[in-house]
Amino acid sequence: MSNHFPKKVRLRTQYDFDGVYRSDYFAADDVLVIRAVRNGTDQTRLGLSVSRKVGNAVVRNHWKRRIRESFRLQRSDLPPGMDIVARPRKGAQCDFDAIYQSLKKLCQRLDRKMPSTKS
Repeated sequence: MSNHFPKKVRLRTQYDFDGVYRSDYFAADDVLVIRAVRNGTDQTRLGLSVSRKVGNAVVRNHWKRRIRESFRLQRSDLPPGMDIVARPRKGAQCDFDAIYQSLKKLCQRLDRKMPSTKS
């Protein structure tokens, strides 16, 4: 699988984000909070929500770049068929290794929580 970050693996519209926010499935640890919903495809898509409470524009962009990069590098290892919205946990440090491990662990936890689309 390619390690690119094409448009088809991003949540881009308000409709997509609203669908995830309507979901009751979320998981959190010391680094990230992730909400998710099944999307009925074999692609896992990522959306980011980094508010101004996290910091100034430089800090917010730093978070977004690191979350995007960790998603891009392990996209093939993440459970398929989910739309996820990730945000930093309040007070968390922007450490790439912690984000990388957290993203994978939380996505796997959500995959076990959510009902399968294959019914």
